Amino acid sequence: MGMENMFSVFDISSSGLSAERIRMNVIANNIANANATETLEGGPYRREQVEFSSVLNKTMRNNNIKGTERLGGVKVQRIVKSNEPFNRIYIPGHPKADAKGFVDMPNVSVMMEMVDLVTATRSYEANLAVINSTKDMSSRALSIIGK
Repeated sequence: MGMENMFSVFDISSSGLSAERIRMNVIANNIANANATETLEGGPYRREQVEFSSVLNKTMRNNNIKGTERLGGVKVQRIVKSNEPFNRIYIPGHPKADAKGFVDMPNVSVMMEMVDLVTATRSYEANLAVINSTKDMSSRALSIIGK
């Protein structure tokens, strides 16, 4: 593994760490607002989701074919609000209840958010493991060269 490749591993995995950190922040926000019946826009909170996209890195270096596209990691493309319907719950005394006693509650399932949080955490840990493995491998290579 050349030095350029080693650094690209760090760049790629770092982009994964950043993307998963944003995903975890969005999940935390969804959980925090799971019972918010009023937002600044009016109406209940809508679940947000992160959309990722691959990053292609064009390089023109001597050890690559000119114009070769290499993977450069991942980035957050955007954060979108879910179009799933709100959860209608019968709570007749609630200030936001309609004439029939139903309240529109956020379209957030705390259970699904927890599943997504575990998935994001595992992905974060996997990217961190790649960084640590690459760092260990590089350190061993340098100690062998230094002897």
